[in-house]
Amino acid sequence: MSTLTEAPPPPAPPAPAKKPPRKRGRWTPYWLLLPGILWLVVFFAAPMVYQASTSVQTGSLEEGYKVAWHFVTYWDAVSEYWPQFLRSVAYAASATVLCLLLGYPLAYLIAFRAGRWRNLIMILVIAPFFTSFLIRTLAWKTILADGGPVVGALNTLHVLDVTGWLGWTSGDRVLATPLAVVCGLTYNFLPFMILPLYTSLERIDGRLHEAAGDLYAKPSTVFRKVTFPLSMPGVVSGTLLTFIPATGDYVNASLLGSADTGMIGNVIQSQFLRVLDYPTAAALSFVLMAAILAMVTFYIRKSGTEDLV
Repeated sequence: MSTLTEAPPPPAPPAPAKKPPRKRGRWTPYWLLLPGILWLVVFFAAPMVYQASTSVQTGSLEEGYKVAWHFVTYWDAVSEYWPQFLRSVAYAASATVLCLLLGYPLAYLIAFRAGRWRNLIMILVIAPFFTSFLIRTLAWKTILADGGPVVGALNTLHVLDVTGWLGWTSGDRVLATPLAVVCGLTYNFLPFMILPLYTSLERIDGRLHEAAGDLYAKPSTVFRKVTFPLSMPGVVSGTLLTFIPATGDYVNASLLGSADTGMIGNVIQSQFLRVLDYPTAAALSFVLMAAILAMVTFYIRKSGTEDLV
């Protein structure tokens, strides 16, 4: 008996390779980022490069400036104007501490105790932004005027005796003294402290306070162990938003201070607009930026938190 075997069918031709599906919109994020990148390049990076080149130039406005890699300008600027640098840091640090002492209780009140009044208090906090920075500062010239009610109250309470002993006031005057400059800085930058603090405090889960109370923790212990550590991102953000612009400010020292209370911002403004010494002004700007960057980096590392509001 014979067995017939059939030949296997020929193999089917391979199917054509399919092209991977084209991802649509893969360039969309980059197109969305392009306007912001161009803005940073045109209005931040390009001016920074220009100022860097200006700081190492030599010459005059009449003869023209040329890049000579004259780094001695940095040393001359620091050696001549180091008192203004230290004064700026001292004023800014004092204003930052005052803003923290004044802003933290108010932010705590808005976050946990304001209730239906929360929106109204928030409007009052940001109300100074409805007017210009210049007008707000000029208002303090009237508030701290000689013979005014504020100065009279400070004299009655002998506060000016203490501030005069510390060197913050002169006699019975508050205007044209370091105290007036710090008061102006504190007022103008206080909202920048309150808003991050409020945002950070509002994120705290109220059940954590209840749990601490159930463990018989005192209110002071709850604040020290729970509330304040959890609000550190707001503290760090608020202090940075206050200290950095206050260090380079020149409006408050110009309107509320005197020649003896000038800050480094006043020197830079004068070098740019009056003396017309552009290399020195640019060098001072870069030294100020480097000093602030170093202090901020050290502060963030020592604060124990990298989460900023």
